Amino acid sequence: MGRLIVIEGLDGAGKRTLADKLTTAFTHAGATVTGMAFPRYETSTEAEVIRDALYGHMGGLGEEVYGMGILYALDRHHAREDLITALTTHDVLLLDRYVASNAAYGAAREHEGAHGPFVEWVHATEIERFGLPVPHAQLLLRVPPQLAAQRSTARERTDPARPRDTWETDDDLQTRVGEVYEELAEANWLSPWHVIDGTTPTDINTLAATLLTP
Repeated sequence: MGRLIVIEGLDGAGKRTLADKLTTAFTHAGATVTGMAFPRYETSTEAEVIRDALYGHMGGLGEEVYGMGILYALDRHHAREDLITALTTHDVLLLDRYVASNAAYGAAREHEGAHGPFVEWVHATEIERFGLPVPHAQLLLRVPPQLAAQRSTARERTDPARPRDTWETDDDLQTRVGEVYEELAEANWLSPWHVIDGTTPTDINTLAATLLTP
């Protein structure tokens, strides 16, 4: 069975870049690697609804914390067999966002912390009820919310087809999300967490070796 490794962080933190670098490092170390990003906008009906809601095209759905939370959870639930297959056929399954992102964003929107009822609901729904595989390790790519906002704004300028959504443009929300992520990492929620400073260079090969160690 392969190792399930997850990268978490704010919008604009640089998760995709880190995933690309880790994939290269894992491959150079001789490990077989596959990846997936959530929400699965290109293949999932739930993710399509999520995207519409985030841009205000689904009435008040985007304001419903638990309603959005169940859509994110169902997106992963319907990917469960793909996740398990990937874990049985590869040494590493590297995910850009997973269950903790639902916990962090939902709790932040409810003005709760990592030990509040929303995070408990996410665990009960995604792990216990839906039976999603538990990560072996989770990475928190830590960047100041202001820097994450600058990066996502710059991405919007270079890719006009992917404008920032209503959550990305909510600076207060992003700050609260960052705080919940820190609490989740400190508590090693679901599995061990590794906090990566997204403002300084990371020794990717050392990080990859650490993540490959049982």
